[in-house]
Amino acid sequence: MDDLLQEFIAETRETLEAISGEIVAWEAAPADDGRLDAIFRFVHTVKGSCGFLDLPRLARLSHAAEDVLAAVRDGKRTPNTALVNAVLGIVDRIGAIVEAIDSGAPIDNSDEDLLIEALQPDARPRAQAPTALQNRAASRSVRLNVELLDHMMSGMSEMVLARNELARRLRDSDVDPQVEAALERLSLTVADMRDTVTRTRMQKVDALFSALPRMVRDTSAELGKSVDLVIEGADVELDREMIEMMRDPLVHIIRNSIDHGIEAPTERRLLGKPMTGRLIVSARQSGNKILIEIADDGKGIDVARIVAKASEKGLYSVTELAAMTDAAKLDLIFAAGLSSRDVVTAISGRGVGMDVVRANIEQIGGRIVLTNDPGRGLRIVIHVPLTLSILSTIIVGIGTQRFALPRQAIEEIVMVRGDAVRIDTIGDAAAVTVRGRRMPLVSLAKLFRLGTDAPPTLVIVATREGDYALGVDAVLDAEELVVKPASPAVMATGVYAGKTLPDNGLPMLLLDASGIAAVAGLRFTPVVAAASAIDEAIPGVPALLFDDLDGQRRAIALAVIDRVEPVPTDAIRWSGGAMRLSVGDAIIPLHAVADLGPRAEVAVLRLTDGESEMAYAIAEAIEIVTLPAEMAPARGGGPIAGVVSIGGEQIELVDPHALFAGQPVTLTSLPVCLLQVDGSGWMETFLKPALEASGYRCVTALEAGETAAVALAMDDAPVPKTIAPVVTLRRGRTAKRDDDASIYRYDRPALIAALAARRAM
Repeated sequence: MDDLLQEFIAETRETLEAISGEIVAWEAAPADDGRLDAIFRFVHTVKGSCGFLDLPRLARLSHAAEDVLAAVRDGKRTPNTALVNAVLGIVDRIGAIVEAIDSGAPIDNSDEDLLIEALQPDARPRAQAPTALQNRAASRSVRLNVELLDHMMSGMSEMVLARNELARRLRDSDVDPQVEAALERLSLTVADMRDTVTRTRMQKVDALFSALPRMVRDTSAELGKSVDLVIEGADVELDREMIEMMRDPLVHIIRNSIDHGIEAPTERRLLGKPMTGRLIVSARQSGNKILIEIADDGKGIDVARIVAKASEKGLYSVTELAAMTDAAKLDLIFAAGLSSRDVVTAISGRGVGMDVVRANIEQIGGRIVLTNDPGRGLRIVIHVPLTLSILSTIIVGIGTQRFALPRQAIEEIVMVRGDAVRIDTIGDAAAVTVRGRRMPLVSLAKLFRLGTDAPPTLVIVATREGDYALGVDAVLDAEELVVKPASPAVMATGVYAGKTLPDNGLPMLLLDASGIAAVAGLRFTPVVAAASAIDEAIPGVPALLFDDLDGQRRAIALAVIDRVEPVPTDAIRWSGGAMRLSVGDAIIPLHAVADLGPRAEVAVLRLTDGESEMAYAIAEAIEIVTLPAEMAPARGGGPIAGVVSIGGEQIELVDPHALFAGQPVTLTSLPVCLLQVDGSGWMETFLKPALEASGYRCVTALEAGETAAVALAMDDAPVPKTIAPVVTLRRGRTAKRDDDASIYRYDRPALIAALAARRAM
């Protein structure tokens, strides 16, 4: 605690030297939001640190100043001389208290109530007392600028390079044994110095965790809750600057866990939980990263409430929110200005915090992963690199060129061989499937115009927007490197994060994973989790546009396509009353709208619903398009759901449900069918077009005042409450019990009949 207190005193001193001038400048220019934000951050930081250090007087003063500055930021108050004098008085008293804490001298608190009262709009003006210089105690520590440590580390790297070059030259000639011995001593000294310089930046995470018990105790007491804190892995070492930058994010997360997550004792008792909540804070090393985890056993995040707040604040439109995946909706807690609280308290409600948390963590090359378990708690894992001074990298090769890639951006490295890894081309876009997981592919050689061959090695890269595969010729080495800024012309390309000089002395560029995705034009389209009917469809559903064998241009949802590949026509035969395709030892059904003709080879779409597979013969794949919002339903039988307009042309939309069911489509009336989706996407992709082609209007959520004629649900998914009759679908062809009234999901006639029967109930 003593070390933390000394750091707080030193940092507050440094900030106070500049903040008084900022307040005066802000009085002269009240519209300067930058200065106002700087003053607000200062008092906000002081208030947060008081939770660690148990400084109630500082907490009371800084909280009062924060409330006033927040009112100014919201436009509720206008800064004038009286307000500025009051804020200056608070800042001066904060400085005096800090110096008194450092020196151990007592300081009177009799006029602090008057300082706080002076912040009120109707307060009587007070004469601004001259600021008295405080006697400072001798500092017991030396604060070094991080840039100086970086310069030391860079100098050590240059020494290593010089030593390596000298060693290479001596190996190429006859060397006096005494010179060789001197070089060996130099090498050991340089290695030891490099380790020493590195360790000057390392500190145990205990410096970050030691103040948590008191903060948790005080916060929970303030909120009338009982919380048991468990700390694990406090002896893990982390870069000192990382610890400093992690301090505020950790405070925000833990206070939010207690305030928003863990329920009150009476509520926990009604839920069957222990009356004392449990909060676990742990640290562990995983490769070149430190994982800091904060987990509670509270109620988790109410995603629906977060979405409603985002809509209320106007951060996103209703359409955008409806198109978001569950993960994207959960990430809304990081949106600036968004809070789930309706009332501002001393702990939360201003919408300031989680956006800053993510910004601070991403600034140091880290990321946050949320795991939400509604009703059971929330787990937040913060991934940060070990140190900022040395970056752990993977060296990749493209032809004769070498590039570095940060290891924290890499999920795995795979070779393109065997059935586990497959590269497909859909239109003009490349995609890769790794053990059933599909993602975009960017060939680094093609992007840099260094070659056109298919990459033999894939580096799976994780970015904030999404994951993709980076194709390279080879993975050469793993090195710890010092990274420096590259020239503006190089950085302007958007694909580089800096330059580095490895031990071989050859300069090398560091790749930016997110920048490469942007330059390559990758679009990580969110999966629609809650869609309305196709005639109200949310734009952004991708589909493959293709020319069919009969010359008609058609489209099919991209989610149904596993791959597009050419096959020899002699592998296709009419047998057993149907067209079938031989693929190795397997035989799968094939749909073709016309004769194959004299072709020796034909392109086929390999379609899958996740359990079964079939093929669709086509003439040529054209491109990937986005389905429009409106569709005209088709009439009559056949596997066509309807007609859409793409580029001014009428395009038939293939109905995958009809293909897999093998039954014609019939047209009935237009009742509303509520799809109670299970998250797999099958109902939206397969069932919805089929039912709408049959005359139903399918929705996944009812609007205000809307009623459903019938609802559909899978037998292995929880069925939400609904006032509509429910038809249950099963995945297997046969029922497991005699009294099982569920319908096989591809039994189209039975499904249509069951829907009609339920509507009549």
